[in-house]
Amino acid sequence: MSIAIYIVVMAGVTYLIRVIPFTVFRKKIKSRFFKSFLYYVPYAVLSAMTIPAVFYSTGNIITAVIGTAVAVVLAYFDLPLIVVALSASAAALIADFLI
Repeated sequence: MSIAIYIVVMAGVTYLIRVIPFTVFRKKIKSRFFKSFLYYVPYAVLSAMTIPAVFYSTGNIITAVIGTAVAVVLAYFDLPLIVVALSASAAALIADFLI
C-alpha cells in the first residue's frame, strides 16, 4: 500500500513541476535579466549533480582529484571525449593502485 502512495505523490510532484511554469508564465518573458537567468539554470543544475559525483565516485578523494585533473588537462587540448574519459579513468585507477 505504501508503494502506491509513493507513486501517487511522485506523479503529483512531477505533474506540478511541469504545469506550474505554463500557468505562471502565460506571456512571453521580456526581462533580459530573467531570460539570462533561465538560460543558465540547466547548466547550473547539471553541474550541481555532476561535480559531487565526480569527487565521490572512487571512494578516495585523492584519486578522484587526479582523475579530474587529467580530464581537465586533456579536455583543454580538445581531445575527443572517449580519450578524455578513458585517460581520466586510467589515471584514477593507477593512482588508486599506487596509494
